[in-house]
Amino acid sequence: MNDSWIFPDWPAPPQVHAAITTRHGPGISAPPFERFNLGLRSGDAPDAVQSNRGALQQVLGLPSAPRWLHQVHGVNVAQLGPLPSTDEPEADAAVSHIPGTVLAILTADCLPVLFCADDGSEIGAAHAGWRGLAAGVLEATLTQLETPPGRLLAWLGPCIGAASYEVGEEVRRNFMATDPASADCFVATRSGHWLCDLPALARRRLQAAGVTRIHGGGHDTFVDTRFYSYRREGASSGRLASVIWLDPSSRTVESSRTVDQNSK
Repeated sequence: MNDSWIFPDWPAPPQVHAAITTRHGPGISAPPFERFNLGLRSGDAPDAVQSNRGALQQVLGLPSAPRWLHQVHGVNVAQLGPLPSTDEPEADAAVSHIPGTVLAILTADCLPVLFCADDGSEIGAAHAGWRGLAAGVLEATLTQLETPPGRLLAWLGPCIGAASYEVGEEVRRNFMATDPASADCFVATRSGHWLCDLPALARRRLQAAGVTRIHGGGHDTFVDTRFYSYRREGASSGRLASVIWLDPSSRTVESSRTVDQNSK
């Protein structure tokens, strides 16, 4: 790892590529967003964000422009292809089986989760804040992937760590409503408040859905200042990008799924 990028430490097939940005990438955003903010809805100058997005594509040598989403902390999953588009579908996850399609998730404390089939035939990416995680965004993503869960790999990206993430009763109650044993992922602090372990909650849900090969989860965005953190920086926080794509030279896998459609 260097100051500009993180590359997932998972045993993905060679045709699967992924990277996560930090604020120290080759960008031009001015304070307080300095310098590699990739979120257009963060309050940063749009021209700076667009320049940063272009630099992301150029420096990483992406095969196409990333397919950005309008993320709303929901469970919609977009099936995407690589065609150039300024459209940002309202979704919090995306999947693709088409080589050259670059999926992108923006975060600033929420958990990005990347997926790939163990044969490299398809990929997925999900934005899992506590609301989306509790509502089932990871399970919705698995439903849109054609690969059985037991043949998928998942990587948990940088997010706010358990020691940094104090939440109220609403958060704990939402998870325990469907999984009482998820109480193990919360540690009481003061009256009505708990420390919440987002990666542990994600692992529980993935394992319950049949995903056993789960990697990552070791970077705390609140503590590590290379990352943007909404809780640390407030409304002036930028956004990190987690991108994943299949090498364009990969053989296109036959699929009956229609791309560039939103699914619920």
